[in-house]
Amino acid sequence: MTKLNRSIDRGLTVLEVVHSVGTISLAGLAARTGLPKPTLLRICKSLEARRWLFRRSSDGKYQLGSAFPRSGGMPNRVDRLVAVGKEEIVRLSLETGLASDLAAGIGGGRVEIVDTSRSYKQHAIYPDTVGFRPSPILSALGAAYMFTLSDDDQVQALQELADQLPREEVKALPLLGKVLSDIRARGYAIRSPDHWGRAVDYGALPAAIAIPILAGDKPVGAINLVWNASAHRVETVARDHLQRLRSAAQTIGQTYADHM
Repeated sequence: MTKLNRSIDRGLTVLEVVHSVGTISLAGLAARTGLPKPTLLRICKSLEARRWLFRRSSDGKYQLGSAFPRSGGMPNRVDRLVAVGKEEIVRLSLETGLASDLAAGIGGGRVEIVDTSRSYKQHAIYPDTVGFRPSPILSALGAAYMFTLSDDDQVQALQELADQLPREEVKALPLLGKVLSDIRARGYAIRSPDHWGRAVDYGALPAAIAIPILAGDKPVGAINLVWNASAHRVETVARDHLQRLRSAAQTIGQTYADHM
C-alpha cells in the first residue's frame, strides 16, 4: 500500500479548516488540526508563499489567499483577473523594487483590491489591502479606473457614489473633472498627496501611480505601483517605471481578454 505524503496531507488539512471557517488564528488551527504551532507555522508559510493562504497583519488570522483555486475554474471576472495578474504584479514588484496592487472593477465606478505584492518589512507601507475599495477620486487605482468609463457611466457612478461614500470622500466628488483632466495630461493617475485611506492603520503614508487595465476596449480594473511617500517622488517613479507599469497593465489585459 502506497504511503501518504504527510506534509501534503497536513497542508490540505490546514486549507480545509480555513476554507470551512473563513478566518482563523494560529491557536484555532492548532486546536482544530491537533498539530503543534511550530509545524503549523511552517505549513502556513509555504502556503502563503504560493498565495493559497493569507495572514492578516492586523490580527494575525489566516484566510484563503488570492491564488487559491476556486470551484468551476475561477468562473467570475474577479477570480479571472487574479488568476491572470498575480504573477505579473510579483514580476513588476521584483523589477521595480516597489509594491503593486491589482484592483478589479466591481461596478458603480468602484474597484476593489484583489491582490497585492506589498510587504511591510520590504516596503514599509500597510500591506493588508486585499478586499479594500479605494477612493474613486483620491486614490490612484480608483481614479485610473474612473478615467476609463464613458461620460454617461461617470455621471451615473457619481450619482451612486454620493449616497455610498464616507462624508470626506463625498466632498471630493466635485474634483473629478480636474482629476480626470490631470490624468489625461499626465498619462497616469496619482494618489492624492493628503489622502490617508488605510495608511493610517500603521506604517507610513504611501504614494502611488496607477494605470487602468483594459481587456480589448473594456475596462476590467487597474494596477498601481505604491511606495512609502517619503522614499521617492512621484515624478521620479513615473520617469523610471511608468513604461514597465504600462507593460504590466497591457499584459494582464491581453491575457484576461484571451481567457474571456
